[in-house]
Amino acid sequence: MLSKIKTCVLYGLEGYGVDVETDLSGGLPSFSIVGLPDISIKESKERVRSALKNSGYSFPVSRITVNLAPANLKKEGSQIDLPIAIGILSANKVIEKNVDEGTCIIGELSLDGKINAVDGALPMVISMLSNNFKRIIIPEDNKEECGSVNGIDVIPVESIRDLVNYFNGYIDIEPYIASYAPSQSIEIFQEDFSEIKGQPAMKRAVEIAAAGMHNILLLGSPGSGKTMIARRIPTILPDLTFEESLEVTKIYSISGMLNNKGLIRQRPFRSPHHTSSRVSMAGGGSKPSPGEVSLAHYGVLFLDEIPEFPKNVIEVLRQPMEDGNISISRANGSFTFPAKFMMVASMNPCPCGYLGDPSHECSCSQSQIDRYLGKISGPLLNRIDIQIEVSPVKYEDLNNERTEESSREIKERIVEARKIQQERYRGIGIITNSELSSRYITKFCKINRESQILLKDAFERLGLSARAYNKILKVARTIADLEKADNIETGHIAEAIQYRSLDRKYWR
Repeated sequence: MLSKIKTCVLYGLEGYGVDVETDLSGGLPSFSIVGLPDISIKESKERVRSALKNSGYSFPVSRITVNLAPANLKKEGSQIDLPIAIGILSANKVIEKNVDEGTCIIGELSLDGKINAVDGALPMVISMLSNNFKRIIIPEDNKEECGSVNGIDVIPVESIRDLVNYFNGYIDIEPYIASYAPSQSIEIFQEDFSEIKGQPAMKRAVEIAAAGMHNILLLGSPGSGKTMIARRIPTILPDLTFEESLEVTKIYSISGMLNNKGLIRQRPFRSPHHTSSRVSMAGGGSKPSPGEVSLAHYGVLFLDEIPEFPKNVIEVLRQPMEDGNISISRANGSFTFPAKFMMVASMNPCPCGYLGDPSHECSCSQSQIDRYLGKISGPLLNRIDIQIEVSPVKYEDLNNERTEESSREIKERIVEARKIQQERYRGIGIITNSELSSRYITKFCKINRESQILLKDAFERLGLSARAYNKILKVARTIADLEKADNIETGHIAEAIQYRSLDRKYWR
């Protein structure tokens, strides 16, 4: 007696179809699983045996062979528990009809027959949709994340008994469809820009960075508001679109960080501690999983006191900052995870933090300052679009009862600027100005003669690189978008140049 059930395994964010072939034959009773299963799949034998018995089904006293095809593909994950159990029941004719080949089954079993949630359910559903499956059986607890996928019937089930009755036609389970509504992020977050007193230059720089998804470095003495403003950046970012939400949720799904809450509706804000390792930042491990750069996809990666991070951890950021994804190679394969994030870094100008502070005297020697600043390499600094020096907050600003601009007001301007960018780049795979390549910079960032002279003078005086030149043009394009200007004017170029002066001042 032979049965064949379709299931799925994950490699990175991609899912691959697997045939669970089950054969019941005569001979001494045994239960073997072949086809390159990992430890979690080999352990499923005992889970399946107990789950079937505790669900009221007799376990076949036969020679049971389960083959996971294709046999040359390594299989990982507990989601194969359920298809193995259904394969045994189907081969034993407990399930009266053959399971349709257009149906995929995933789920982990508990000993009492309940179907538990699995990590990575959403990318599995999306992958099976692309493989032309018509229906997928998932655990009840995964329905919120998977129910938003159109084009495939998502059938949530709670137990083996429910699934057997469904296949036998005794009960009907309707496909689950989840509705998507963008979050009102300002209402969700407790912080607001109106709580920040003074600091108009820093607010302006952060607004520009948010509008074009530019990386930004905030440099200033302790207590000047760097961390305070960084933590409020999510309140001014545009809401996630449905497509962006799906991408972000896929990453959190395979990381096991969804907690059955459905699609993620607000942009991620990741703030790893400075003791983080290279693997936690970039991703990896024996079974490669996303790191902080991928968990911050379409959101913010905030590195507070960036010189305190180990230098080898900081240098990991260089490739994803440039490419928008990160590739991880291991002995069992190569994996690529998306990593389009806005990096926000803050730091002091010196170890004591008071270099250049008008009200405090710096106690650091020049060698200490050089060693401290030397933790930020030139190539990494060159990839940061905007560098802003933050001055200490004045007493007059703190004591001023004037109402500051709220996050809602700033967000409205940023949303308008993003709409301009989306319309401009429609059909070429670019969302924000920060993603412009050299080819598109030439096309979309044209400047007049006066601006060319100004930019040439800055290029020679500041000793800028070709990358810094392109960064200035992209930032100037964002400034023009915020002002709803069709063309980049000289004033836009001048402001963008101001955001490239710190490396010349501090990293001589």
